[in-house]
This record gives sequence, C-alpha cells and structure tokens, in this order.
Amino acid sequence: MNKPANQPKTDAAAITPRSQDYGQWYLDVVKKGSLAEHSPVRGCMVIRPHGYAIWEKMQRELDDRFKATGHENAYFPLFIPLSFLAQEEKHASGFAKECAVITHHRLKAIDGAIVPDPASKLEEPLVVRPTSETIIWAQYKNWIKSYRDLPLLINQWANVVRWEMRTRLFLRTAEFLWQEGHTAHATEAEALEETSKMLEVYADFAENIMAVPVVKGHKTEGERFAGALDTLCIEGMMQDGKALQMGTSHYLGQNFSKGADVKFQNKAGQLEYVYATSWGVSTRLIGALIMTHSDDNGLVLPPRLAPIQVVIVPIYKSDEERARTVAEAKAVAAELKAKGVAVKIDDREGMMPGAKYYEWEGKGVPLRIEIGPKDLEKGSLCIARRFLIEKPGETPDELKRRRKVFLPRAEAIASIVPTLDAMQKELLERARAMRAARTRVIDTIEEYEKFFKGEGGGFAWVHWAGDAAQEEEMAKRFETSIRCIPFPDQIPAEAGGEGKCILTGKPSKSRVLMSKSY
Repeated sequence: MNKPANQPKTDAAAITPRSQDYGQWYLDVVKKGSLAEHSPVRGCMVIRPHGYAIWEKMQRELDDRFKATGHENAYFPLFIPLSFLAQEEKHASGFAKECAVITHHRLKAIDGAIVPDPASKLEEPLVVRPTSETIIWAQYKNWIKSYRDLPLLINQWANVVRWEMRTRLFLRTAEFLWQEGHTAHATEAEALEETSKMLEVYADFAENIMAVPVVKGHKTEGERFAGALDTLCIEGMMQDGKALQMGTSHYLGQNFSKGADVKFQNKAGQLEYVYATSWGVSTRLIGALIMTHSDDNGLVLPPRLAPIQVVIVPIYKSDEERARTVAEAKAVAAELKAKGVAVKIDDREGMMPGAKYYEWEGKGVPLRIEIGPKDLEKGSLCIARRFLIEKPGETPDELKRRRKVFLPRAEAIASIVPTLDAMQKELLERARAMRAARTRVIDTIEEYEKFFKGEGGGFAWVHWAGDAAQEEEMAKRFETSIRCIPFPDQIPAEAGGEGKCILTGKPSKSRVLMSKSY
C-alpha cells in the first residue's frame, strides 16, 4: 500500500529564492536536482547519476555532430612531460599557475609518516593535463609526413585538471570533464574554416539542444587561449545578467607544429609546418542549463537533454488499486517508448505522490503523468508540465493550476511528443526574451555606470577603441569585461554603425559586447 514513510519537505522553501541569493539558489538547485556534490578533494566534484546522465546526452548530441563533420575520437595520456609544455612559450605561461605537477612515482613510510619516496623522484616532472595540445602534437609528428595525411581531424573526451583557487560546482572546478578537438591542416585557409565551422557546431548545439541563445564572436587579444592567434567564442546570458563563456574554438596557426617540429611535404615536394586548431566545451554547460532555465522550485531541463522526459506516477490506496494503476502505467510507458520518449515509472511504495512530484520537479523532468483509480474509470490521464510561459498578470496559483490538464487517454498519449517539442521552443523563446530585457545599447560611460551599478547590468553593446590597460581599468571600475568582438551579423540593427569609444572617445568602427561574467 502507498503508506507514507519519511517524507521530504514539499514546499519551495528548500531552495533559496533567486532574488534573495542567486549564488545560494544555484547550489540549492544542484543539490535538489541530485546533480553533483563536493568531494573530499578540495575544488573537485562528484557528478551524481542524474547529473552525469545529462552530460551523457550532451556527449551523444555533440559526438554525432563531430562525426558528421568528419572527426574521429582518440585518447591521449593524462600526463605530459614538463618539457612538452614549455615548447610553446605563451601556452606555458598561460597555464603555469594552474598546473598540477607530479615529481615522484611512489610513497614510503618514514618515521611513521607516508611521504614521497626520495628514491622514486622522476627524472622529469609530469604535468597533469590542463589541456592536451602539446602531448597530442608530439604524436602528430609521427602521424603526419605528407599532404596526403591531412587534414587530421581528431577529438577526445577526457578529464583535465586546472588548479583553480575559487571553485563552483560545474562552472569552475579543479578537475572537470570536457571534449577537446585538435586538428591539423595543410593551409591556413583550411584551418580558419575549421575554426569557424566548429564554433557554428557549438552555437547550433547551444540554441537547438540546450535552448540557450548565444552571441558569437572573437575574443580580444588578452582573452585568447594561450598560444592561439585567434579565439572564437559563444557567450550566453544567465538569469542574473552575467555572461557565461560556453564554448571556444581556436586558430593556432603554426605555433604548436613549430614547437613540436611537425612538418609535411606539400604537393610541390617542399617541407612546411602544418596549421592547427583546437576547440572544446566542458561540463560547465550543465551550469549554463541550470542558470538559464531553472526556477525557485528547482531544475528545469530542455526536453532534448532531459534523461527522463516523462515520469509516470501511479496513485493508489489499496493493493488492488496499485495493481491496476501500475499496469496502466506500464501500458502507457510502452506506448510512449515506442514514440522515442524517455519514460520512468515511479511506483515506489511507502512514499506519498506529493513527495514524488516534489522530487521529480526538482530534477527537472519536463512532463509528469498521474494515473489514479478515477482516471482509469474515466479513461483519462492527468498531465502536468514542469513549466509554462507565464501570462501577463498571472498569479503563481493560476499558473500552477494551468500546468495540469486532464485528457482522454488516446489524446493524452498523442499530445506528449508535440508538448515536449513545444516546451523546447518555449524555453529558447523565454531565454531570448530574458536576454533582450537585460540588453542595452550604451553610448556614454555615465549610462554604462548606471546600467551596471544601478540597474543590475546584463549585456551592453558599446563602442570600444581602448587598449589592454584600459580594458583592465573597466574591469576594476565595473567588474566587467569584453565578452567578445561580435561577428557583424550578431550586432543588433539598433547598435550598428560607427561611433566613439565609451572610455577614450576615440573613433570606433563597431561595437563590442561587455558584461560581468562567470
């Protein structure tokens, strides 16, 4: 029988409201959604099954896109000889402060303490990979001899370590999961085309799968990847108005091929260095999902990334009712699975239906189907949506009531896939509306100060002709940075044309995107 056991709280008070403390709200959503938790190792996280299932769906979507563009997966060592990292000077200096270094290969008990065995000191220290360019190019030297070996299009799914001092689950951790593409080309034109192509892959994934609108553009020289000649990026806006860099694609020129001495014989029989790119996204994308879509009740997931798209909850008071409602739940689940829907039946005993609703809502499941004895008698199903777009002037109670509908069984089942598709589109529309509401075209430093210090900030389209020192000045005064120098088609019409730099007054041909950021 469906008797209550120890029940969790079933009100939204378990999550700190966004308006009260956005940082704590984020952590509360991660916890309530069973996504991740801190590990005993400072700065590292444990990704729980539900969180990892979201990452797996991201992997599948991205991996299919990578392979459709001709890339293959491989795997390279976690450890990088220190001398390899030093092959590209800017690369080495860019990652120097974040590297974890291994100097010994075994431990020994000395005076009752476990310490590195002095006899096991490595001849050359090893760096735990912060990124893999140098170790990969050491192998490419063996693989690339002729123009016939190019292009070489390789991706790897891996973990990396960057010894961050200030961490936050998913957004910035000492160890994180990611993919990193590393490609080699015969010409600069091919490498530049690859760099642009992979950024478009990321942008398509962000908008059509994650339902997160992004701005595409170039990083400034000071914000480029260490060792790159150009870095392209996609920037999303989170609900607090801050920007999140969601993916990057780097044109590396011949810097790494020269460092590793990777040459090929071209069609004219001459030796020349190959041209390189690298590109990557990480588990930080889960943080982007949380901060773009979730609410004060917990996680909200776009249906295309939800590990469970529909949860079915049988409602019963007796063993006889349990048998009938569970049987119907299994029948409904079978029909939905045949339509390609990811379904779970929650028939756990000793737990009230309300506690189950609370749990699955916190985990972001898009749709819930409730099946009770009265539904069986009427031949109907109750469908509850995780979210709806609010109507102007609608109260929370009115919205809550509108989230549930009772439909005849056949109509209900037929509605599931179209409803999931509609929810996917609505999330993107809602995110675009949120971004538009917090975006300004700004022409004076006074307007800029008012926007970021008085109105909460967001995205600011501003003219810029300053140098690196003046970028730093803006960062100190307003805690903002140039998120990207946008592609021309990314600049809204009202922000087009030439103007004057917001700080220096110098002529500026186009605007940049500025914001506070994670």
